[in-house]
Amino acid sequence: MSSWMQRQISSHQIAATAVLSGLAVAGTIFGAQAIRRKVAVGNLKSSIPSVDEKHHAEKLTQFGTASPSTFPPSKEDDRAAALARRAQQGDYDEALVNEQLTRTSSFLTPSRLSTLRSSFVIVVGLGGVGSHCTAALARSGVSKIRLIDFDQVTLSSLNRHAVATLADVGTPKVQCMRKRLEAVVPWVGWECFNEVWRQEQAERLLQPWDGGAGRKVDYVVDAIDNIDSKVALLKYCHAHGIKVVSSMGAGCKSDPSKICVGDISTTIEDPLSKSTRRRLRALGIAEGIPAVFSTEKPGPGKAQLLPLPEEEFQKGGVDELGVLPDFRVRILPVLGTMPALFGHAIANFVMLKITGYPHEVGGGKGREKMYDGILGALQGLEERLARTETGNAVGLKLPITKDDVGYLVEEVYRGKSVVSGLPTRLALVRWRAPEGGYGPDQRCEGQKWSRMGGGLRELVCMTKEEAAVHEKEILRGGRRPEEIYDDGVIQLVDRRMAEELAFERYRSR
Repeated sequence: MSSWMQRQISSHQIAATAVLSGLAVAGTIFGAQAIRRKVAVGNLKSSIPSVDEKHHAEKLTQFGTASPSTFPPSKEDDRAAALARRAQQGDYDEALVNEQLTRTSSFLTPSRLSTLRSSFVIVVGLGGVGSHCTAALARSGVSKIRLIDFDQVTLSSLNRHAVATLADVGTPKVQCMRKRLEAVVPWVGWECFNEVWRQEQAERLLQPWDGGAGRKVDYVVDAIDNIDSKVALLKYCHAHGIKVVSSMGAGCKSDPSKICVGDISTTIEDPLSKSTRRRLRALGIAEGIPAVFSTEKPGPGKAQLLPLPEEEFQKGGVDELGVLPDFRVRILPVLGTMPALFGHAIANFVMLKITGYPHEVGGGKGREKMYDGILGALQGLEERLARTETGNAVGLKLPITKDDVGYLVEEVYRGKSVVSGLPTRLALVRWRAPEGGYGPDQRCEGQKWSRMGGGLRELVCMTKEEAAVHEKEILRGGRRPEEIYDDGVIQLVDRRMAEELAFERYRSR
């Protein structure tokens, strides 16, 4: 017995010694790493020269980028800028301009080219799409261009930027665009805003040319890849009657033949357009905004949005990795040719629209009559159910509008039945029987409201035939959906309702 106890004590001592040894080794390793980091940081700091007459320092902009004055222009840039100043003041031979634009004039006709040359276009976002769009507009004859972007040129953006060179890395994109294009079209006037587009600054950023004293904007180009800024810009333009065209996502796309120009309500196969369209619908904007998008489908072997490493999520504070709050932090794979094609498609659309050149662009889905029919059928269903309890459902009102119907059918349920996936003869119906019964809510004297406390999340999309069975078995028969439908349908409805709950905060009140 004594021997056994001694062996147990000995084994525990060995284990404790091993643990302590491990902790000691780990402490030594981490300590050594900390020392190395400290030495590396010290070496880096010591390599930075002191601020003096030879080495001066300048403050970064509010977006953490270098100010334009940090990068002195080259002699060639100085010459181009001097020529541009003279040209913009009228000291430039008009015959040279006409010769440079002769092919455009032959295509559009001289009168249309004159219209284009007097136009004013604002481009918001100067990445791959925006830079190519801007370059095409300037080269084609647009003579007043305002550029809005907070960002600077990086090495990784050179695979898709229209005009940036290695010498431009670190410089603001708006200044890079102006500098490079002044050497090509010196007569074009530029207004550069090195800042983020924000709704509270919309009136100033979209004001007429020359500080509000000149021509009103003819077209706004939305080339923003941040969803909040994008939706805010489109909403502002739509509300104020400003013509705007929006670029959807060029990332992860590779087929030029799938690029389309059409109403935003028709966009498909693109996460950016889906989120933009749904957010706009939640704000009451279903269509009426032209967009450039790709219908290319994702598939095996094709590029996908690159996820953040798991260790970044474990650290927490993922939002801090973005350039600015609410801006994407994941890497978007981009084939450099596709943003260029998107940008040229937008520039082409804008030029044809401004000059009135004959062209066709796909319109909205035109399903207003269908939404009216679905709303009428839902009204009839709610009245039938209410009569089973009160006997009188005359004047019953629904807390649902035709716009809500369109939003539910198109965005929440993707235009398909949750049961069969069929896209025809659609209807909206309650998913579950309400616990409080179907009697109308009469809290407001003289009004009868259908009880729909869960709002839009109480409704699902089915075919008319499926809705009739659903009404009989569940809404009248007292059965639960789980007793009728398989797990796939139940899970699909749960996912759609969870999505709507997440998007509910964006709906206009």
